[in-house]
Amino acid sequence: MSETVPVTVVEGDQETTIEVEQGRILRDALLEAGFQVYGTVSKYANCGGRGLCATCTVEVDPAPEPTHWHDAAAVRFGYPRLSCQIAVDEPMRVRLLDKHVWGQVFPRQLSSE
Repeated sequence: MSETVPVTVVEGDQETTIEVEQGRILRDALLEAGFQVYGTVSKYANCGGRGLCATCTVEVDPAPEPTHWHDAAAVRFGYPRLSCQIAVDEPMRVRLLDKHVWGQVFPRQLSSE
């Protein structure tokens, strides 16, 4: 029997906690639980979790150390992480991003002060 890890998924204003088998790839666990990590087009045309298309991005806290070149660049420049390159080894909070064209993520609106 394998251990599970709680993953809190934030989608808009809703939070859902799912139990994920330890060591499982985050992308696969999210898709199996019915969460969409892709945009309107990329859900049909993507690399299948190989870390090539950069369309399955999410924000993760705490963010694990990157093991993939894209994730290393994402950490360096503050971009979202590839869910297909994150193994779930400890509890985490994952925020799904609004994606529009391909895997494009629009920047958050900054409040004017």
